[in-house]
Formats: sequence, C-alpha cells, structure tokens
Amino acid sequence: MINQDDEEDDDDIKVSLVGETATGKTSLINTSIGLEFQEKVDSTQSSSIMQKKMEINKKTYSINLWDTIGQEQFRSLTKIFMKGAKIVIFVYDITRLDTFEQLDFWLESTKEVLGDKPVLGIVGNKSDLYFKEAVKEEDAEEYAKSKGIPFKLCSAKTPKLFCAFLEELVKKYIEKERKLEQSVVDGLKLDDDEGKPKKKE
Repeated sequence: MINQDDEEDDDDIKVSLVGETATGKTSLINTSIGLEFQEKVDSTQSSSIMQKKMEINKKTYSINLWDTIGQEQFRSLTKIFMKGAKIVIFVYDITRLDTFEQLDFWLESTKEVLGDKPVLGIVGNKSDLYFKEAVKEEDAEEYAKSKGIPFKLCSAKTPKLFCAFLEELVKKYIEKERKLEQSVVDGLKLDDDEGKPKKKE
C-alpha cells in the first residue's frame, strides 16, 4: 500500500492497469513490487493502489499502480478510477481471445475519460502459458502498431519483463512532460520578444 512517509520531493505518477476480468492485472502489480506470485487471486471488486519506487536519471519517482475492475457491471467505476492517470496499460490474457478483442472498448473508454493525454501501453499477459495461446504474438504486435501503442508479452511469474516495460513507459511520460514544459517556456519567450521594441536598422 502507499507509504505515508514518502519523501516530499518524490514525483507521483499514476498508472492504471485496465482490461477484462481475470487477465492478471492484480498479479502483475503484486509481483512487480516484490510480492510472491499466487496461482489463485480473487477478482478485484474495487480499486486498489500499490506503490513502486523507480529511479530515473538520479531522480526518484513514486509509481502508483492502480488495479481496476474488469467486470462488465463495474465498468462505470473503472472509468472513475482511471481519472488522473498519466499512464494506462491495457492488459489481455494471451489464452483468451475475448480479452484481446475487448481492447478496442478499453481504448475508447480511456479516450473518453482522459483524451489523448496519457502514455499508453499494451501487455499480453500469461506468456508462460504459451502452449495455450489463443492470441498470436504477431497479431497483437500488428494491432498495437496500428494504434501506435508500445506492446510487450509478459508473465506475472517472471516480473522483470513487466517492470522493464513499465520503466520504458514512465521514461516516455517523463520525456513527454519535459517537451511540454519546454514548449511552454519557448512560447513565453516568444511572447516576451514580441513585446520588446525592435532595434533600428
């Protein structure tokens, strides 16, 4: 859970994991923060938050990982829990075609709530069950490419891949924010220049 004694200079970054129920969102979050993998995990009934510290360019960030509800009857709540997310990761189960086919729904839901603001990523979870694969990796890659979204096959049993992908998305968000701040600064400079009297030739 979130530690109330976090350093004040830490930057908080909200990351929401969304997708159909039983795709392994909870397990991805749990093992990414160092908890042991559990074969059986109860379906998420409400939003929960876990925190992961990440150091990038000698600066520490607090990555707040939001686990959301995938069940259809709770989708209105999931939209509420998405609000304020800087990064959204869409999770599907590679052994269940229906979870992949619902990605369009989750993409539209995210756009409806957050517009084009967040950094997005797609995770094909349960790669350890490759022998039960219902969604081919190349099909998922093609889909992600068509949407312009980074994609990664992962397994909660071996969290290194997910952690590396998460770090990649966080870096992308930080760079996006840096460019946005620079554009604001450049805009202010242009405004200042327009207000200055021009030198006589």
